[in-house]
Order: sequence, then C-alpha cells, then structure tokens
Amino acid sequence: MNIELLKKMLSSESAFSALILRAPLGVILAAHGSQKLFSWFGGYGLEGTGQWMASIGFEPGYLMALLAGSAEFFGGLALLLGLLTRPAALAVAFTMAMAMTVHIGNGLFVSNNGYEFALMLTVASLSLVFQGGGRYSVDQLLLNKLDK
Repeated sequence: MNIELLKKMLSSESAFSALILRAPLGVILAAHGSQKLFSWFGGYGLEGTGQWMASIGFEPGYLMALLAGSAEFFGGLALLLGLLTRPAALAVAFTMAMAMTVHIGNGLFVSNNGYEFALMLTVASLSLVFQGGGRYSVDQLLLNKLDK
C-alpha cells in the first residue's frame, strides 16, 4: 500500500469528538456481534442467527450471520480502539444499512421493530468514515510512527 494513502486513511483532525462517538458505538456493536458469533448476552449464536437470516432471505444464512457478526464484533472493537477506523466504520455502515432493510417495513420507531436504531448506527459509522479515529486513537499512534 502506498505510504501516503495509508497516512491519509489514518489521519484525522478530530480530537475528543471522534473518541466520544467511537467508544459507545464500538461497545454497542461489539456486544451485538458477540450475540451473533458467540451466543453471548442472550444471543442465538451463528446457528440460530443464521437460521433467522435465511428465513428473511439472507442466504446462505450461516455465512450471512458470520459476516454480519464479524463486522459488528471486530468492527466494534476496531472502532473502540480507533484502529483502522475508516475501513472498520465503512464495513459497519454497510452492515447496518443492510440491517435497516430488514426493519424498514416496520416504520421508524424501534418500539415497532422499526429501523431507527440501525439508522443511528449507520450514520454514526458514516461520520467516522469521514472524520477518522481522532487524536486519541491507535490510528494516531500508527500515524506518529509513520511520520518518524
């Protein structure tokens, strides 16, 4: 990879705002991903989530559960740390946009199984795609190493 491209991917003008957004977003995503991957926090694991995904048309269900769970879990951890923030946020935003398609027919409100939660996760992730991980991130540490 071109070193200048890598520097652009890691750089960010944000200070605390990225950290304030990254931390809870990362925790929420990692927790939801762990439900899908490991059956933690009352989740159904890959098998149960895969069966549900297949039932709503995301085939093959097991693979879709693995992809969604991995994007949420590993993407969430990456966002929490601010590690490769932009690519992690992009993967999460795509995953959450797909989640919105499941809930869109139920209207906006989450109380009706609507898409508002997935929408907020999508736009929060997109915000990090544009602003990067910020000053308080592993991205910044890596960038500092590259600049030496």
